[in-house]
Amino acid sequence: MTERVALYLQDAHDLRDGLEYVQYAEKKGFEAVWQAESRLVRDAIVPMAAYAAVTNKLKIGSGVINNWTRNIGLLAATFLTLDDLARDRIICGIGAWWDPLARNVGIDRQKPLTAMKETVQILKRLLAMERVTYHGEFIHVDGIELDVVHGRKEPRHVPVYIGATGDMMMEMTGEIADGVVLNYCVPPEYNHKALELLSAGAKKAGRRLEDIDRPQLIVCSVDKDPDKAIDTTRELLTQYLAQQPHIAKASGVSKDVVDKIQSILGWPATREQIQKAKHLVPEELINKITASGTPDEAKTKVQEYINNGCTCPILYPVGGDVHLLIDTFAQNP
Repeated sequence: MTERVALYLQDAHDLRDGLEYVQYAEKKGFEAVWQAESRLVRDAIVPMAAYAAVTNKLKIGSGVINNWTRNIGLLAATFLTLDDLARDRIICGIGAWWDPLARNVGIDRQKPLTAMKETVQILKRLLAMERVTYHGEFIHVDGIELDVVHGRKEPRHVPVYIGATGDMMMEMTGEIADGVVLNYCVPPEYNHKALELLSAGAKKAGRRLEDIDRPQLIVCSVDKDPDKAIDTTRELLTQYLAQQPHIAKASGVSKDVVDKIQSILGWPATREQIQKAKHLVPEELINKITASGTPDEAKTKVQEYINNGCTCPILYPVGGDVHLLIDTFAQNP
């Protein structure tokens, strides 16, 4: 197993329980915790600040926020603030969001590559404490800088990772970002093409693939009863395959299955709808794109992602005993 492992939290657990989980993960040698911000359910920044306040070594990443809904000045100030709370422990994970959610809240995701490139480049300049004037297609700023009067005025070390799924975004990530957050609900061999694209992008910037960190989200349901672990994962996949088409496409699941699930689930999906549709997700798919089962089975599957280029598994405990998952992958038993 890798010496690097991270925890991923979304909204499956009470936020106060999450504080205890990250403290336990830090004790057990986990490198980082990443907080999700995807559906309209839980903001990433508030939990990140809470995790920072109760830990001492753990890195804390946004996994991932989007580049559309926060003004670039506010975005830079937010990560400056987080770095004040947990110096050199903050990671900005950022993604291009997805439809139909973005469209439903009034965001027109035109030219997502250009929008992301401008965001990452200007964010990095601001966190480097530069004074920035820039007029692009999406960002227009005149002589702005992070206006630190009290506190540290030096450049901040906040690496920027892009949560890329599509081919062009993946290649651009290799060119402009410090790392990539590889997506979940994909088979390990999905990484082969991702690595080729990252390498091509890195080459444009005079870098190598090895210069790009490649942590990967992995759905991980661990239980001593493997059937229970698999059933928990089945519920998650039911919801994600219906509501996040980019994940459904990357997972390789048939359009027929997705269409059937979508015909049952509303937006947002109810617990009853998920239970009604979950039988449509085959166990073969669960075993292919997640690490679900007994502790040994989960470790074996996670190793497949590592063997295929993942540098740090980011484990998403969709249910079951979170402490058991942390113990399973502990670096400090």
